[in-house]
Amino acid sequence: MLVLTRKKNEAIQIGEDIEIKVIEIEGDQIKLGIDAPKAIDIYRKEIYADIQKQNNEAVNVSMDLLQLLKDKDDR
Repeated sequence: MLVLTRKKNEAIQIGEDIEIKVIEIEGDQIKLGIDAPKAIDIYRKEIYADIQKQNNEAVNVSMDLLQLLKDKDDR
């Protein structure tokens, strides 16, 4: 993991298209501004993890349904 130190109004550039800028620092929180192409999805980590969990659950339900249909056809 790359660890960088930034101050207010300083930024990090990722490739040519993504810039992450420190907008505000208040206590133990920072406010970040992210400038990226609209085609790139940006989520808070906990939201992304929840989306992944929901996707995995949906796949499992689909697999269960497929198995039920297969079992029905085998009868």
